[in-house]
Amino acid sequence: MVVFEVINAAPLTEKVQSRQANIYLYRAMWLIGWIPPKKGILRYVYLFWTCVPFAFGVFYLPVGFIISYVKEFKNFTPGEFLTSLQVCINVYGASVKSTITYIFLWRLKKTEMLLDALDKRLQNDSDRQKIHDMVARCNYAFLIYSFIYCGYAGSTFLSYALSGRPPWSVYNPFVDWRDGFISLWIQAIFEYITMSFAVLQDQLSDTYPLMFTIIFRAHMDVLKDHVRNLRMDPERSEAENYQDLVNCVIDHKMILRCCDMIRPIISRTIFVQFLLIGSVLGLTLINVFFFSNFWKGVASFLFVITILLQTFPFCYTCNLLIDDADDLANTIFQSNWVDAEPRYKATLVHFMHHVQQPIIFIAGGIFPISMNSNISVAKFAFSIITIVRQMNLADQFQ
Repeated sequence: MVVFEVINAAPLTEKVQSRQANIYLYRAMWLIGWIPPKKGILRYVYLFWTCVPFAFGVFYLPVGFIISYVKEFKNFTPGEFLTSLQVCINVYGASVKSTITYIFLWRLKKTEMLLDALDKRLQNDSDRQKIHDMVARCNYAFLIYSFIYCGYAGSTFLSYALSGRPPWSVYNPFVDWRDGFISLWIQAIFEYITMSFAVLQDQLSDTYPLMFTIIFRAHMDVLKDHVRNLRMDPERSEAENYQDLVNCVIDHKMILRCCDMIRPIISRTIFVQFLLIGSVLGLTLINVFFFSNFWKGVASFLFVITILLQTFPFCYTCNLLIDDADDLANTIFQSNWVDAEPRYKATLVHFMHHVQQPIIFIAGGIFPISMNSNISVAKFAFSIITIVRQMNLADQFQ
């Protein structure tokens, strides 16, 4: 038995669907309580479990952080406060993102139904190999996200608990960690479990856009191959060649429908992240540069990586998706159309005109989701660091 079998491309003798790119994603959703059974008594038991991560990760954590600042502010060291504050801001964003993702899960299901229809239009082993490779790539990416996100939570928990402090200093009305060794570890373990709910919910909200855009790019790649093969078989009639072109147009429209189906949820979740990334990244880097020892610095460094993973890979993939539209237009123009019949040429021109309109996602109807936008909002982090250096605030807080 191979561990993590789906991170390797399945052989062509096996049937693989695009929806299998989200095997690990949906397993994590099932684990956190987002995919209940359709019927039976277990559905109601499962719905109770659904409420538990939401109660702790979405409601308790944001409130617990604020109460902790009100009641315990004078007891925070600068490093502990920054560690808590950077996570607090991200927790508020994660609460909003995970709620949006959960509410719009039906859109992901509808998108997968459209992808099933696209899978039925694969023509040969080359097409199927692209889908097999994409499925393995998506599951592998999700696994990397899981290791990094869990690594952050685990490293923060251990680095602070072993130094005699709770990892995030979240308010707990039942336990005072200062009462002794046992109370400290009860508080630390409780915070770790609670934060794990929020981390997993945040991971799901951060990874689904990347998974689906990778799937869309794979189908765009398949479509480009189909366009290259237009009118290349001398044995096919002009009527059959025209039907091949029409099929390419239909494939492109189905990819656009997939993008339109998932666009509203991506717009909302990425907009929230764009609003937060600069401030969270800035606070984390200040903590790393001025207030962390080695092990706490490792935990903060992993947190920086998780913040960057929340938007940068997806924004990069969006840039590639825009480039795919340009490549597809060039492929259409370079296809074998010179001696085609007038009807074929007219349809080809119409197809090229629509393909030249790139697939663009807009965050909150304001920011085009791209590397340029991501870098622009992330630059705010360096503005915060510059202010801290120029005003010598780090020394004043020591």
